[in-house]
Amino acid sequence: MSNVYEERATMIAAGELQSFGPFGREHCKNHPNAVNLQLRQLQPASELWSSDGAAGLVGSLQEVTLQEKKRECWLLRKGSSVDSDEMEYDEELYAAGNMVIWSKGSKSQASHVYKAFTVDSPVQQALWCNFGIPQKKKDEKEILEKTVCIVQSSCVNVHSVTGKDFISPLPFQVSNLWPTKFGLLLERKNSAPDASQSPPREPLPTVFSMLHPLDEIAPVVCRPTGLFEAARVQYVSDSTMKIVFSNCEPSIVMTYDTVQCIHSVWALRKVTPDEQSTVLKCPEQVDTPQGLMPPSFLTTHLRNVSRMDSPGSPFHCHALHNQNRMTSSPGLHSRTHSPSISSMAALSRSHSPGMAAPSFSVAARFNMSYHSSSPRGHSFLPSPNSTANESVLVPEMEPIVPDLCIEQLWSETASSHREMSCQASKVFITSDLCENKYLCFLVESHQQLRCVKFIESNNPSQLIFASVATIPAKDAAPLQDIDAMLVLEANGSLVLYTGVTRVSKVFVPGLLSPTFSLSNHVTHLSTPMDSVSTPAKATGRHIGRLEEVAMPSPVSELRGSTKHHETSWLGDYTFQQSVPYIHALRDPVSSRVTLELSNGTMLRITIPEIATSEMVRKCLQAVRFILPKETAMKVLIKWYNIYNAPGGPSAHLEWNLFVTCFMTLMGYNTERLGWTRNLHFEVPLSPVIAPKKARPSDTGSDEDWDYMWCSDYHRQVVFRHACGAVSLESTDTSGCEESLSSTPALHLDPSAPLFPHIPALFYVLHLLYEELKLDELQRSGGRSLVGLLQQLARDLQLEEYIDLYWRDYPSFITTFKESCIIDQAQMEQMQRPSFLRAEPPCVFSWLSSCLRGEEVAPFPYLPGICERTKLLVLSYALYIIGDDNATSVDVSKYLAKLSAGGFKCNPCFSSRPSCMKPDAPNESLAVKLVVWLTSEGFTLKDLESVPFGVALPIRDAIYQCREQPCSDWSEDVCLLIGRQDLTKQAHKVTVAKGKATVGLGLMLEAPATTEAEEEEVGMTDLNQDVISLIWSQDLRVHEARRLLQSSRPVRVSVVHLPEVSDHEYIEEKENKLLQLCQRTMALPVGRGLFTLFSYHPVPTEPLPVPKLNLTGRAPPQNTMVDLNSGNIDVPPNMTSWSSFHNGVAAGLKIAPASQVDSAWIAYNKPKSPELANEYAGFLMALGLNGHLTKLATLNIHDYLTKGHEMTSIGLLLGVSAAKLSTMDMSITRLLSIHIPALLPPTSTELDVPHNVQVAAVVGIGLVYQGTGHRHNAEVLLAEIGRPPGPEMEYCTDRESYSLAAGLALGMVCLGHGSNLIGMSDLNVPEQLYQYMVGGHRRTHAGINREKHKSPSYQIKEGDTINVDVTCPGATLALAMIYLKTNNRSIADWLKAPDTMFLLDFIKPEFLLLRTLARCIIMWDDILPNSEWVSSNVPQTLEVQSEALNVVSYQAHDYIIAGACMAVGFRFAGSANSDAFDCLYKFARSFMQCLTSATATVTGHYNLQTCLSMVLLALSMVMAGSGNLKVLQLCRFLHKRTSGEMNYGFHMAHHMALGLLFLGGGRYTLSTSNSAIAALLCALYPHFPAHSTDNRYHLQALRHLGVLAAEPRLLVPVDVDTLKPCYALLDVTYKETPWYEETTVELMAPTMLPELQLLKKVKVKGPRYWELSIDMSKGTQHLESILSRDGVLYVKLRAGQLPYKDDPRGWKSLLAPNVNNRNSEVRTFKPEAISTFTSDAALVSFAEYFCKSSESVKHKRDTLALFSAILYECVTQENPEMLPTYIAIDQAVRTLEQTEMCETFALWQMRLVLELCESRVLQHRLREGAQGRGLLLSSEFLPVMKNSADGTLDRWLTDNSHVLKSYMSGQSLTEDMLSNMLACFLVYHSIPCLSKLSSTHLEGSTSFPELLLKFSQLGIPVRALLRLGPLLLGTAGFWTGQLAC
Repeated sequence: MSNVYEERATMIAAGELQSFGPFGREHCKNHPNAVNLQLRQLQPASELWSSDGAAGLVGSLQEVTLQEKKRECWLLRKGSSVDSDEMEYDEELYAAGNMVIWSKGSKSQASHVYKAFTVDSPVQQALWCNFGIPQKKKDEKEILEKTVCIVQSSCVNVHSVTGKDFISPLPFQVSNLWPTKFGLLLERKNSAPDASQSPPREPLPTVFSMLHPLDEIAPVVCRPTGLFEAARVQYVSDSTMKIVFSNCEPSIVMTYDTVQCIHSVWALRKVTPDEQSTVLKCPEQVDTPQGLMPPSFLTTHLRNVSRMDSPGSPFHCHALHNQNRMTSSPGLHSRTHSPSISSMAALSRSHSPGMAAPSFSVAARFNMSYHSSSPRGHSFLPSPNSTANESVLVPEMEPIVPDLCIEQLWSETASSHREMSCQASKVFITSDLCENKYLCFLVESHQQLRCVKFIESNNPSQLIFASVATIPAKDAAPLQDIDAMLVLEANGSLVLYTGVTRVSKVFVPGLLSPTFSLSNHVTHLSTPMDSVSTPAKATGRHIGRLEEVAMPSPVSELRGSTKHHETSWLGDYTFQQSVPYIHALRDPVSSRVTLELSNGTMLRITIPEIATSEMVRKCLQAVRFILPKETAMKVLIKWYNIYNAPGGPSAHLEWNLFVTCFMTLMGYNTERLGWTRNLHFEVPLSPVIAPKKARPSDTGSDEDWDYMWCSDYHRQVVFRHACGAVSLESTDTSGCEESLSSTPALHLDPSAPLFPHIPALFYVLHLLYEELKLDELQRSGGRSLVGLLQQLARDLQLEEYIDLYWRDYPSFITTFKESCIIDQAQMEQMQRPSFLRAEPPCVFSWLSSCLRGEEVAPFPYLPGICERTKLLVLSYALYIIGDDNATSVDVSKYLAKLSAGGFKCNPCFSSRPSCMKPDAPNESLAVKLVVWLTSEGFTLKDLESVPFGVALPIRDAIYQCREQPCSDWSEDVCLLIGRQDLTKQAHKVTVAKGKATVGLGLMLEAPATTEAEEEEVGMTDLNQDVISLIWSQDLRVHEARRLLQSSRPVRVSVVHLPEVSDHEYIEEKENKLLQLCQRTMALPVGRGLFTLFSYHPVPTEPLPVPKLNLTGRAPPQNTMVDLNSGNIDVPPNMTSWSSFHNGVAAGLKIAPASQVDSAWIAYNKPKSPELANEYAGFLMALGLNGHLTKLATLNIHDYLTKGHEMTSIGLLLGVSAAKLSTMDMSITRLLSIHIPALLPPTSTELDVPHNVQVAAVVGIGLVYQGTGHRHNAEVLLAEIGRPPGPEMEYCTDRESYSLAAGLALGMVCLGHGSNLIGMSDLNVPEQLYQYMVGGHRRTHAGINREKHKSPSYQIKEGDTINVDVTCPGATLALAMIYLKTNNRSIADWLKAPDTMFLLDFIKPEFLLLRTLARCIIMWDDILPNSEWVSSNVPQTLEVQSEALNVVSYQAHDYIIAGACMAVGFRFAGSANSDAFDCLYKFARSFMQCLTSATATVTGHYNLQTCLSMVLLALSMVMAGSGNLKVLQLCRFLHKRTSGEMNYGFHMAHHMALGLLFLGGGRYTLSTSNSAIAALLCALYPHFPAHSTDNRYHLQALRHLGVLAAEPRLLVPVDVDTLKPCYALLDVTYKETPWYEETTVELMAPTMLPELQLLKKVKVKGPRYWELSIDMSKGTQHLESILSRDGVLYVKLRAGQLPYKDDPRGWKSLLAPNVNNRNSEVRTFKPEAISTFTSDAALVSFAEYFCKSSESVKHKRDTLALFSAILYECVTQENPEMLPTYIAIDQAVRTLEQTEMCETFALWQMRLVLELCESRVLQHRLREGAQGRGLLLSSEFLPVMKNSADGTLDRWLTDNSHVLKSYMSGQSLTEDMLSNMLACFLVYHSIPCLSKLSSTHLEGSTSFPELLLKFSQLGIPVRALLRLGPLLLGTAGFWTGQLAC
C-alpha cells in the first residue's frame, strides 16, 4: 500500500519554448563600427542593408575568425524599476568588439535598447554594479548609484543610470572585475610566475577594491580563520588565489586556490579601523641586507602609473623586487613544494596570502617562530620614518588605506588524491522550497555540482556553513522565482532540483522528439520550433523513445576527460550530429533559462511555477509552515509534479486538483467520497491516483508511462469505470458507482504520509479560512476551502467547527453528508497539537467581543500567512480596547503565534521602528492607529477589501485624523487618511530637494508677453497668479515695473524757447538726458531686488539680460537724443558700474533652487568686451543666490588672471557670499592674495586695484562671519587705521577701504559682544573707540609694522588718527560686534555729544552712524513711536531757538534719520503698523523741509540724505508688502531729476522701491544678526555722488542686501486645480515681553511674521480642510514650505466654493436654505454633485444610480435612498462610506427576501450595530471636541436595524419549533429554513450548542435567572427577549419579566 506515496520517477513539462539570440547582436549589426565593417566586407554589397539581417549576420559571423567570435558575451538579469509600469522584464548587457548594448524586454514588450556605449578599445568585460554614495549625515542611508561598468585594457568606464559618466584608469592589468555590495573588486593579472623568482620578495597585492569611480583603487586585506592567526590581517597578495564568484546579499566572495585546488568562501565587509591601523602599522627597523622598501612605494607607483606610464607597464619594477619580504609572511618555501609533500609546507604557504590551512599541526608554531626572528610587521608599507635608502628612491606619499576586508568563512576539505584539479566553472546561490540556502559550484572535471548549505546567523556578516552535498551534473542553473535549480545530467536529460532534493525530470516539448530517420532531422536543425509539442500533438508521436534509448549515454567513458574530447568523441557518430542535444545552460532569470544546443542554437524555456492560484499558494504556505521540513518538502514536490505534469490543468481546476492530491496524501480515498469524486470527473488527471499497470519491461522507463498516463488520462476514465477501478485501497475492489453508495464505512489509510498530521493541518487551514474571511476579494476561496475543512472536521469529530461552518454557509454545508470513520487506534496515531482546541477560533466573534467590551483571549495566527488577521486584531486592540501598547509591547496579549514545522519564527512582530516616531503622550488613539497601519504598509486599497463591518472602526479613526491632521505626517499617512493636500505637500517635501521646477506647478502658463518685450524689460518672470491674488484691487506691480525699467529710451522734454539757438537747444536736451541717465543708471540696483529669485533658467539658453538704454526721445517729433554726439562732456567710464549693476540684477532673477552648473555659467560669458562688466555683475549675483559654489576652481582662476577689475570684484564678493560663514580655506587663500595685509611680510607686493582690495576685505568678513576668528580680526582691526604709504599707495579712496575693514571686522565678530574668546589682549572695543573719536596712533604690534614705518610723503597726518577716514568703519564694527547685546556702556560711547562745542567736532553724517549703532546695540529698547525717535536727540538740540546754527540743524536731522534707520532695522520685514506710521510721519516732515525755507540752512544734500535713509527704513519695515503710501513716495522722488538729485539718491530711492516689492512680493527681510550685517553693508548711509564714485563705499556692496531676504509668503494652492487661491489662516504668536500670546486672522496669500515669533499657523475652515503647522516642534517644516515658493496645498470641502467666486459664503450649497431636513434631501439634484466633489466615481454614481430614467421607474424608492445616501456622504465629507451604506441596505433586503445562503453580510451588520452601541466609543466620541456621532448617519442605521429585526422576528413566530429543536440539540431536517435559522443565530450572537447546553438553560424557571445565565454567555439582551418565551414558555416569560 505504502508504495502509492513513495517517490516515483516523474516528469514535468517546461513551457514557452522560444529560440533565443542576444538582442544586442541584432542591434550591433546596424551599428557602424570596426567589427561591423569587417563583417560587411565579407558580404556582397546587395545584402548589406537587406531586411533579412539575421541570416546575413550568422553567415558572416561564421566566416570571421575565431578571435572575433570569441569576443561576444552577454549577461541577463531580472529588471527592477520603481517607476516603470512593466512589473517584470529582463535586462541584457551585451558586449562585442568596442560596443556594449544594454537592452530591456518583457512578455508584453519587445526588447528595446536602453543604452548603447561605444568605447575606444575592445571591451574586455561589461557588468552591472551598484556603488554606494555615503550621505553627509550619519543616520541617512547611503544612496545607491546603479551603473554599468565597461572594462577596457587601460581603464574602466562607469556609466550611471542617472547620466553620470566616470573613467577610472587602471594602474595595472586586470584579469577580472567582480561586482559586490560595496563596489568593484579588481583582480590583478599576474605577470610573472612567483615561484621562479630567485630572492624571496614580498608579493604585491592581487585583489583591489574600488568603492566609487572617483575613489582610489585600494588593496583588499584578508583575515584568515585559524588557531594562531586571530589577529593577523594582511593584504591579499597570493597570486594563486583566483576569485570565482562574488555576491551582494549575503556579501560573500568565493575563491579557488590553484595550487591546493581548494575552494573557499569569504565574507566581504568594510575594514574596521583596527584592521586598517594593523595593516598600515610600521614595523621596527629590521637589519636586512636589502634594506626596507621605502614608504608607500606601492602608492607612488600606483599613482604614477595611473598618471603617466602606459597602463601596460610591468608592475614589478626592479625596486620592488629588491624589497625584502617582510616577516609577516613566513612561508618562504611555499611556492616550490607541492602541497602534498608535507603538511608543514602547506601550512606555511597558507599563512602567506591568508588562507586557512585545513589541517593544523604543532609545526605551525615553530614555523612562525622560526621565521620571525624580528618583531613582526604587519604591512608591506613600512613606516614613514624608517630611514633605509628612503630619500634615494621616491618622494614620500601617504600609503593607500584599504577599504574592504575579506574574512574566511569556509573552505573545502582537501581530499588526499589529486583529483581536485579543476576550478569551479559556475557558482550560484539557490534556495529550496523550505527556505534553506545553498551555495552551489560546478566542478566540470568531475561532472558534479557541489552544494554547500549555509545558514544566516544573527550577525549578518557571519554565515554558518553546514554540510556539502554533490549532485552529478554537466551543467546547472538556478531558478530564483521557484526556489529550484535546473541540472543538466551527463546523459543530456534535464532534471529539476529544489536545494539538493530531486523533483523531477523536465520534458522540453519538441526538443528530443525527432525519431532517428535521417530524412527529418534536417528540418529540425534549422527550426527547432516546429516540433514544439502541445500535449495533444506530441503525446502520441514521440513518447515511446524519450529516454536513454535516444541518447546512448557516454558517461562512463567521459568521467575524467574534458569537454574538448567529449565533442570529438561524439563527432564519430553520425546520428549524433543530426540530433542536437542540450550542451549547456546559461542566463537563468527568475524562472527562465536558456538551453544551448550542441549545434549552437539556443532555446529559452520557462519552468512552471508551483501554483498559479493565490488560494493554492496560501494553502501550500500554511502546509509548509506547520509540517516538519522533510515531510513538507515531500508534499511540495509531490504537488509540483502532479500540477506540472505535461498537459497539466488550467487554473480554475487547480484547486480541485489540489484537494484531490492533498486528501490522498492524508489517506483519503478520493474516489469514494461523493464530493471529491465529482472533482475527478472534472479533472481526470491525477498521477497520485493513477492505477498501476504492469509495464512491458523492455520498452522504456517509468517516466514514459507516467507521461502517458498524465497526458492521455481522459481516455482511461471511461475504461476504468467499466471494468472496476483497481482502486487504492486493496480491501475494496468494487469500483462501480452503485456499490459506492451502498458501502457506508469509509476508512482512512493510516500509512499515508500526512495521516499523522491531519489535526495540525486542519487547524492551519482553518486559520487560513479565517484570514480569507477578512478579505472581500478572497472570500470565494474561503467557500471552496470550507468543503475540505468540514470533511476534516467531521472525521475528527469536531462538532463546534462544523457548527461554525454551517453558520457561515448554511445552504452549502447541508449538502455534505458523508464522513469517514477513524477508529480509536488510528486517532491515537495522529499527533493532536496542543493548539487545536474544541472551541473554534472565529475572527468575527473575536472582534465582536472586543466591541462589546468583553475579555478576549489571544487570537491564534500564522506569522507570514495570516497578516491581515494580525493587522485587524491589533487595530481593534489598539483602537477599541484602547491599549496603547497593543502594537508594540503587548502584542502577545492579543495574538497567539503558532510556531511549528521546521521553521524559525521571526519575533512576533517586526513593526518597522523607523517609521514609528516616538509619539507624544497625548496623541490620540486614532492617530496612533493610522500611523501604525501605515508603517505596516496598509493602504486605502487594502481597506477597500476589508469587509465593511470590520473596517468601520478603522474608517472612523481615519475620519478623525482627517479632521485634525498633523502637518508633518509622512506622505503615506496622508494618503491613508485621504488628505490629498497633505499628501501633495509631503510628496513635494520629499521629492523636491534639488529639483529645478519646485513649487512652480503654479506657473502653468507663462504670462503672455512677447519674447522681445521679455528680453527688454527683464521683469516679466514674476508669478502673475500669485501677484493678482496679493494685490487684486490695483496695478501697483505694473507701476513698480514701469518705474524700474531701464531698457527703453527716456522721454526728454525740453521747451524750445524762442531765444535759444538750435545748437544750444540740442545741448540743453543732451544735458537734460544726462540728468535722466543718472536715474536710469541707478535703476538696476532696485530692479535686482524687485525680481529677486523669480526665474528658473533653461540650461540650454543664456540668461536674458535687459539692455541698459541711455538714449532718449524728444517729443513731439520723437527724435533720438544721444549722449555720444560729442556736444557735451560725458564723464569717462560713466556706465561701467551701472552695467555691473545691470548684470547683478539679471543674475539675481535666478532662483536658488534652479539647476545651474559650471558649464552654464561659462556659457553665459559674453563675446564682446563691452559686456565684461555686466558679466562681472552676473557672477556676483550667482554668488548671492548660492550657485557660484558650482563654478569649477579652474574657471575662477581663469577669471581672476584676466586682471579685469570688475570681474575680480564680482567674483570675490560672489564666492564669499556663497560660502557665507563657512571659513572655507580655499576661498580664504583666494581672498588673501588680494589683501596685502594678509600676505607674509616678505612677499612681493602685488599690484592689486584698490576696489578689488576692498571687495576682498569684505569677502573675508563674509566667509568668516560670526566665527570670531582671531587672526583675521587682528588684521582687520589694524587695517581700519591703515596709514597712507610713502609712495602714494593706499592714498586714494582710503575711506572705502577703512569702512570695508570695519564692516569685515564687525562681521567676523558679529554679535559676540564682550565674549570675544582669546581676543582680550587686542582690546578691540577700545581700539575701535579710538578710531572713532581720534587720538594718537598706536604702534602696530602686528605683522605689518614694517610696511608702516615710513610715513607718506604727500599726506601729512602726523601721528594722530584721521577720524574722517576711520570713524565710519569703527562705528559700524562696534555696532556689529555688540549687535543686540544691550550693552549700555558701549552704547554710551556712541551717544551724540550734548554740548554745542563738542558737536562742532563731529561730522553730522557720523552722528547718523553713531545713533544707528547705539540703537541697534540697545536692540530691545527700540520702540516704534516718534517720541522714542526724538528721545535720541540731545537736550541742547531740542531747544528750538533762533541761535541754532547750521551745525545743530544738520546734527538734529542726521540723528533723527539714524534713529529712524534703527526702527527700520528693528522692525524689518514685519510690516508693523506703529513703526510704519512713525517713519511715514518723519518722511513727510523731511519732504516738507525740502520745500520750506529752512532747506537752504540745513542744505539740500543733507536733507535729501536723511529723507533717503528714512525712505529706506520705511521700505525695510514694509519689505515685500508693496505698501501704496511708500510707493507714492518713491514715485514722487523718481520724478525729481533736477537740482541736487544725483546718482546716489536715485539709487537709494529705487532700492527702497525694490525692497518694497522684494522678490515680487514673495520675499521680505529677516532681522537675524547675519541679515542686519548684510543690510548695514547694503544701506550704508553715504550714497555715491556719481556713477563712478567708490570713495566712501564700494558700490558693489549695495547688493549684499539680498543676503537678508527670506521667503515668507505663504500661498495656498488648491490641490484639485493647482491654482493659487485665498484661504483664511489663524496665526498664533508666542508670548513676548511686549505682548501676550495672540492669534490673528489673515487671509492668505500673506506674508508671515518671522517664524521664531510664531507658535502655530493654521488653515481655518469652513471652506477648506483644516490643517495646522505647529512650530513647537521646530520651524523646519514651515521653512521648507516657504523656501519652495511658499506653496501650501489646501483642499476645498464639499459643497464649498473658493473665496474668489463666493466672497461671503452665500452661494454654498450647504448654506441653510430649507428648514425641513427631509425636503432638503428631496431638493438635492444629482446634477449638482459636481460642485460638491471632483471624485469621478461619485459623479458617475450620481449619473447612473440617482437619476430616474425609463428603465428604473418602478424603483423610485431605491433611487431616493441612493440620492439620500450620496447627499449624506458628500456633505459629511466621507464619500468612502458610500459602499458601506449600500452594502448594509443590500444585506437587509436579501434578508427580507429570505435569500441568504451565506451569513457573511449579517455578521458585518452585527459588527456595525455593536460598534454603534459600544459604550467605550460612545464615551470617547462625547469627550471629543466636536461631539459628532459615528460615521454612519443617525437615521439610517435604526431603520435598517428595525427592518432586520422585523424580518427575523416574523420568521421566529412562524418557526419557533425549528429554533426549539436546534436548542435542544435535535438534528434538523433539511429545508429552506435552515438558512434563516443560521441568520437568526448569527444576528443575535447566540453561541453554539455545546456552550448553551453546558449552562442548562432549559432548566431555568425565571427571567432573572435567564438574564444572569445569558450575561455569563455574553448573549445580548435583545436575544434574550426573543429566546425567553421559548425557554420559559410564553406565560412564564412575561410574568417573570413583570416581576422584574
